[in-house]
Amino acid sequence: MSNINMAIENNDIDTIIEALDDKELPIEDVKAIYYPFSENKEIVGLVAMNLSLRTSVYDRDKEYSDTMVELLIEISRNRVDMGARWAVAKNPHTPAEVLRFLAEDDVNLVRALVATNPSTPPELLEKFFSDEKIVRDGLSGNPNTPSKLLKILADDSDKMVRMRLAENRSASSEIIASLMKDDDPDVAKAAEINLNERV
Repeated sequence: MSNINMAIENNDIDTIIEALDDKELPIEDVKAIYYPFSENKEIVGLVAMNLSLRTSVYDRDKEYSDTMVELLIEISRNRVDMGARWAVAKNPHTPAEVLRFLAEDDVNLVRALVATNPSTPPELLEKFFSDEKIVRDGLSGNPNTPSKLLKILADDSDKMVRMRLAENRSASSEIIASLMKDDDPDVAKAAEINLNERV
């Protein structure tokens, strides 16, 4: 019997918590931990965090597996820990149907993280444009946000919205060129770097 299975059988929470801190822990062990402890807020949160640590928005194929997706689906429906839903909402491996489900979450930060997720379909991102500011602001850095919305966000009064837009590789050259003339030097510089890296 493996150490993880022994810890699960003995309800050894300390060993389980320590194991979940390791992003190299085999995903099957993470799954073995999740189900018997799905009502334990701390464990559910740590499972979600472990899944986040092993994924990358820059290398979206990294760590992808059916087990990863299964756990993301399960955690998205688990109401025991809101922080766990945040982790699922921002995970690039979260399936579109789960993102659609989380887009209806009553917690605005969960919806805001769905708005930033590069796996969120464009038609769902359009719906976020009429949501609260914290949710709408997430659209500016998302590579899937439709261009017509990015054009509107280029005039947003919030510097951080314009900054994320200036760094967005999917924003049109026209939008980036307009942000190079931004009154804020940080935004203008970010837009200039973005444009130069396209050449």
